[in-house]
Amino acid sequence: MKKTTIVKIIGIVAALFAAFVYYYITLPAFNLHSVGTWWFLITIMLAAMIFVSVKTGKVYGKKGKLVEWKPGTGLPVKILLGVIGAMFITMVIGSFLSSPVINAKKYSDLMTVEERDFSEDIKQVDYNTIPLLDKDSASLLGDRKMGSMVNMVSQFEVADNYTQLNYNGKPVRVTPLVYASPIKWLTNMKNGIPAYMMIDMATQDTQCVQLTEGIRYSESEHFNRNIYRHLRFKFPTYIFGDQIFFEIDDNGTPYWICPVKKFNIGLFGGETVGRVVLCNAITGKCEDYPVEEVPQWVDKVYQAELLMQLYDYHGTLQHGYFNSLLSQKDCLTTTNGYNYIALEDDVWVYSGVTSVNGDQSNVGFVLMNQRTMETRFYQVEGAIEDSAMSSAEGQVQNLGYRATFPLLLNIAGEPTYFIALKDGAGLVKMYAMVNIQKYQWVAIGDTVKECEKAYGELLSTNGISAQEAGLSETVTGKIEAIGNVVIEGNTHYYLALEGKEQIFDVDLSRGEFAEVIRIKVGDTVTITFVPGVGTVTVTAIE
Repeated sequence: MKKTTIVKIIGIVAALFAAFVYYYITLPAFNLHSVGTWWFLITIMLAAMIFVSVKTGKVYGKKGKLVEWKPGTGLPVKILLGVIGAMFITMVIGSFLSSPVINAKKYSDLMTVEERDFSEDIKQVDYNTIPLLDKDSASLLGDRKMGSMVNMVSQFEVADNYTQLNYNGKPVRVTPLVYASPIKWLTNMKNGIPAYMMIDMATQDTQCVQLTEGIRYSESEHFNRNIYRHLRFKFPTYIFGDQIFFEIDDNGTPYWICPVKKFNIGLFGGETVGRVVLCNAITGKCEDYPVEEVPQWVDKVYQAELLMQLYDYHGTLQHGYFNSLLSQKDCLTTTNGYNYIALEDDVWVYSGVTSVNGDQSNVGFVLMNQRTMETRFYQVEGAIEDSAMSSAEGQVQNLGYRATFPLLLNIAGEPTYFIALKDGAGLVKMYAMVNIQKYQWVAIGDTVKECEKAYGELLSTNGISAQEAGLSETVTGKIEAIGNVVIEGNTHYYLALEGKEQIFDVDLSRGEFAEVIRIKVGDTVTITFVPGVGTVTVTAIE
């Protein structure tokens, strides 16, 4: 066999191997809507052009020895150069034709926004179901719990996913463990990752949930068990979202929720979600659904940042692209942060809505469903979140606490910001409630209960009674049991009424409750109390 033939064969094999390695590492989708696909093809064309250049150039001298390399200038090279140039031009033109510059109306219509009434949609707050922690605080709890797992801490670490879910009616964050190092992966890969972390965002209870079978498909796996490579080989044409989400179903089985991009405008524009792949993290089995048919237990399909971008398109491009830059008539945009709200067995992204002029006030706020993309706008004028956070920090400026991004609650039939205040170590130390429309009304407390009480008194001071505010309820019943305890030097009576689940806490340090010591089991009483589950605070008793 001639040396030139051998060189050609080696060149072809090398080119094919290089293409495989490039594909195996970068994992482009075989889809013309994918920019990665275009770069993959361009790379292949460049490799082919180099091979053709070597073949057509004067490479070999006497006796077949390599003496020089001169790039070829023959027809094959010119054809490949033309193909590469055409692909670049197609990408540039395709990007322009897909852009908001000439498709403003289509971009503004990607999301349908319905205007709703706040008091009808957002029910009176139940403090036992609101998430008191943000992701950073959850991460601290997860790391602390992992440190106590002596049988796993040397082999595994906690991933930084912390997906917020509605799990059996409770707000929780879940995240898998990951291998601590490539060596730890090598020694543990046979059995997989043995657990995931679950944190109750209301009670701060942290569990390391042990699995009977380990997680074998994850972001920390290598080679074919890496979740991205596993998905690519099963669905070679799907363009998966920028982020996949770790969730658990109603039975606690871990899954990867993998949104598939849909491009609605031109070649690269108008990104939404068209399909969703659910991958069992233990077995690797995949289920493929149209986005409209995703099971109810799934909470996170649309990334929060994508939903906010879609709303910004809707809010700024109603009157065209250049209006959004120049006169900016009727242009609205989301504020610079977001949080999550559990509503109707789904997780919704909350963000304030303000004018593009940045006037430090909201014209309303928006809720966006992370499973269905349903979007609701509520017209409520008030303070922007940054202003409310500053107001809360101002109440504790001597302590140097920092405010987290607010939660939106319904108190007194009107929206109220609920804010956690954290110290320099990231630990939640206090809580604040800030009235959205009157953000100078700020109440703080060391506990949620104290904060709630202070906020009720603040409303009362400003002419809103606890009954008006929805901060109290009244019940009449027969006393079934009585107990008493001393807390911080004050005597508290605890009453149980027949047929009622709550325990009613009467603080005898309040003078109006002095006669309570005369009541006995079997007496009928009328109690006014702050609503809640478990032990509730009594505000009046007859």
